[in-house]
Amino acid sequence: MAEKTISNLDAFKEDHSENVIDTNKKLKVGIIGTGWIAGSHMNELKKMPDVEIVGAADLVPGKAKKFMTDWGFPDVPCYLSGHEMLEAIPDLDAVTICTYNKQHAPCAIDALEHGVNVLLEKPFTVTTEEAVEVMRAEKKSGKILSIGFQPRFNPNMQMLKKFVQSGELGKIYYIQTGGGRRRGIPAPFGTSFIEEKTAGIGAMADIGCYSLDMVLNAVGYPKPLTVTGYKSDFFGKDPAYWTAENKPAEYADLFGVDDFAAGFIRLEGGIILDFRISWAMNMDTAGDTLILGTKGGLRIPSTECWNGSIGGPMKVYRTLPNTTTEVCWEIPMLNNTREGEFYYKIRNFLDAIKNGGTSPVPSSQILYNQAIIDGIVKSSNCGHEIEIEIPEV
Repeated sequence: MAEKTISNLDAFKEDHSENVIDTNKKLKVGIIGTGWIAGSHMNELKKMPDVEIVGAADLVPGKAKKFMTDWGFPDVPCYLSGHEMLEAIPDLDAVTICTYNKQHAPCAIDALEHGVNVLLEKPFTVTTEEAVEVMRAEKKSGKILSIGFQPRFNPNMQMLKKFVQSGELGKIYYIQTGGGRRRGIPAPFGTSFIEEKTAGIGAMADIGCYSLDMVLNAVGYPKPLTVTGYKSDFFGKDPAYWTAENKPAEYADLFGVDDFAAGFIRLEGGIILDFRISWAMNMDTAGDTLILGTKGGLRIPSTECWNGSIGGPMKVYRTLPNTTTEVCWEIPMLNNTREGEFYYKIRNFLDAIKNGGTSPVPSSQILYNQAIIDGIVKSSNCGHEIEIEIPEV
């Protein structure tokens, strides 16, 4: 098979020219939930000259205060709930919601009902029904709701989408995607990721949603129709796993979510989606992502510890028209932009607020992402294929 590198990628690149930030118009921003991921938000918010951090909230007494002090904002008011903060600061422009999964829906609905724009960390919610309720509040409020999928702002992810939608692969009919960690159940600061009462869903919520977004966004987010799902918790329920990780063996008793999941999903347009995700497994990778079309196929390399990124140069496989000559083009990796994708996740959200724009990661798309995850859970629980039902917003 002949192999060469695609040298002209300009047609598939995004424009990353910097917008001038108007510092005369500052946005008042509050943070709901001051755990692990909130630090990544603060790291970027501090870089933005048009942002004023005016409040923080966390259910754990003293946690928000310590968080803000550690980040250099000791005088910012702190509260024991997002609702308390929303009531106390009536002129908030936006909140970033960084709570555990099961608080995503109530906190987002509350903020939207207070007329505040929302950047909601992934996953969208735990269930499809919750996502729909959030979207109804969004629709009624007229405010911007953006979901926290920072890989969207990686130049390689953006190039992937433009390449697939260019028609170079022809009609897409099959997608294989997912990711895995050999050992990577997240419990660095406690058990909020692994307990059912806080997380609700595990590997699918943490990293599976990224895998789904990567391919669904590339093909235009077709509606999911049916799903056959499977999930398991063999590693998380094993005390030996936790002692090997220098964690309490009691974590096995607390573990109440999936550490592996798989699904076979039928999408509108005749596309089949074959998905699997893992926090822990006896394998080095769950496999590369494959997008198969009638004119060509695309291979997207996996990463050793999946977290929503592309593992190396992508390859395009084609047979030249009217010949039997098979060719493989390699798409070189693009360097990241001046600021990382996490910065642009927040920056684009704030720019949409200031400029009257639309959500950079709209809920109407991520609803389908959530419906697939929820469908896998429901199908696994009942042991057979189900239709994916999405209520009207």
